[in-house]
Amino acid sequence: MRYSKYTIFLKVVELESFSKTADFYKYSQSAVTQIVKSLEAELQMTLLKRSHAGVCLTSDGEQLIPYIWELAMAEERMWEKAGEITGMDRGLIRIGVFSSIACHYLPGVMKEFRKLYPGIDFELHTGDYSKIEQWIAEGLVDFGFLIRPVRTDYDTIDIMTDEMLAVLPEKHPMTEKTEIPLKAFEDESVILLQEGGKQEIEEHFKKNKIAPHISYYSGDDYAVMSMVENELGIGILSELVMKRCDYHIVTRSLKPELHREIVIAVKNEKNASVAVKKFLQFVRKRENP
Repeated sequence: MRYSKYTIFLKVVELESFSKTADFYKYSQSAVTQIVKSLEAELQMTLLKRSHAGVCLTSDGEQLIPYIWELAMAEERMWEKAGEITGMDRGLIRIGVFSSIACHYLPGVMKEFRKLYPGIDFELHTGDYSKIEQWIAEGLVDFGFLIRPVRTDYDTIDIMTDEMLAVLPEKHPMTEKTEIPLKAFEDESVILLQEGGKQEIEEHFKKNKIAPHISYYSGDDYAVMSMVENELGIGILSELVMKRCDYHIVTRSLKPELHREIVIAVKNEKNASVAVKKFLQFVRKRENP
């Protein structure tokens, strides 16, 4: 994959490090440094502040970053179009994902897609919902996986309906039940997952007039599983997260049930690159045959 100086500069800004960018692209650090210096020399201004803590944009850099992004995207589309003309599909797709999608859904899709388009590469950015929404808005990713509701001005593709499940220690008395009533969460120590601004679990409690006894908050699915396994409380996690679970825990449906709708959100599919359009078309046919 050919990377332009603009793309490399944007990665330095994102990672706030020359060394991390060099590792990402498998370049030498001196090569990355020289690329940035040549861009600064070309523009006759300093774009980055250097310090022992890392790098960040100067005020001049902040003003120019939208234009550098446009140049990076334009150059990428140029190479993709050239590949399309010569019959060689190639390109780079940047995707914003949350952990359960990154682990249990996307790898299989990427594998199928790469069989058709081996010249198209992927770059995954993992974060919570709020970060992914921000990355889409700022153009740092081509599209992202989100939970409904999403912005009405985004184009979306439905991916799956994911059930939220009660998670219990193996020896908990409620494992004998086939469904766990929400009312039970008022009398148990609850470990609540917090995921970047989306509060569907808390909203489900409020909708059903339940006041859960929340003892712990965690931003990590697997931390919740571990805490439940060690009998610190009970939790609620998605069915997708529970795939290939190695923890000694038990899941049960909630009563009333709670589901989350997972979608791909893209700012404007018409303006997407050729590679991104191919991938979105592939996913749309795969999920909605």
